[in-house]
Order: sequence, then structure tokens, then C-alpha cells
Amino acid sequence: MQQQEVDQRTFPGDPMMRWLQLLAMVVWVGGIIFFAFVLAPVGFHTLRSVQLAGSVVGATLKVFDLIAFGCGLLFLSVTGWLYVQSPMRLKGRYELELLLAGIMLLATAYLHWGILPPMDRDRAQAGGDISTLAPDNPARIHFDRFHSRSEHVEELVLIVGLGMLFLLSRGGIRDE
Repeated sequence: MQQQEVDQRTFPGDPMMRWLQLLAMVVWVGGIIFFAFVLAPVGFHTLRSVQLAGSVVGATLKVFDLIAFGCGLLFLSVTGWLYVQSPMRLKGRYELELLLAGIMLLATAYLHWGILPPMDRDRAQAGGDISTLAPDNPARIHFDRFHSRSEHVEELVLIVGLGMLFLLSRGGIRDE
């Protein structure tokens, strides 16, 4: 009983902090799911041109990345606070959460600053519509390679994020 009282004093904001962690991760992972399985497919199947769909999807991804950065920073901040406040026996859990969120944030930054700008340059070189270029055109080959890379990076972020949600769903910290 004494140990539980000490832990409650150690974590006065634990339920709210865990909720903030969960909120940040749900918004981030949910946004990726919405983007990949709703926005992009619907955009490319309903808009009148590939150029227009690509413009909408590309612009939306850039805005979503900013939301993802906010979610990542919130998650890292809250988890860092929980780590600092936690007793030694609980630090490993927060270290894993920090590591996974760091991977997600770095992958998102790579997508935002390392992959999207070259794709934009290739699209501009094609006059705005990459689909008008022949499949063997160097700009088209480069664009397709970076597009594939962007999908793989987003898949990584999604898989790590789903794993993080699994960890967070395991509930609060128990005295066992």
C-alpha cells in the first residue's frame, strides 16, 4: 500500500499525460490512415486529371506533415516528462516510447525535406504533370523512384505508429 501511495505522488498528472500521449499518436496514425486509404485513392479516382490529384495530394501531405510534427513534439515532450518523473523500474517503457516516436519523427522529416522537394522539382520539370512524360524520361524515372520511397517511408511510420498504439493500449503502469 505504501508503494502505491509513493507512485501516485510521483505521477500526479499521469492519467492526463498518458491521454495526451494517446491523443498525439491517434491523430498522427489516424491521419496517415486517412491520407493513404481515403484521400489519395479518392483524389486520384475522382479528380479530372492526374496533375490536379497529384497537386491536391502533395499539398495535403505537406500540411499533414506539419500536424505530424506537432503530434510528434507533443508526444516526445509528454513522454520525456513521464520519463523524468518515473521511478527507475518504469524508465524502460518510456525509453522505448521515446525511441519509436523519434523514429517516426525522423522518418516524417526525411519525407518532408528529403523526398517531397525532389518530387516537386521533377513535377515542375514536367510542366506540372508528371504523367505526360514518357516512362523512360529521366525526370519521370526519378519521380517514380522518389514516389515509391515516399510510400515506403510512410509505411514505416504507420507500422511503427501502430506498434506504439499497441504499447499505449496496454494501459497504465501497474504495480506488479
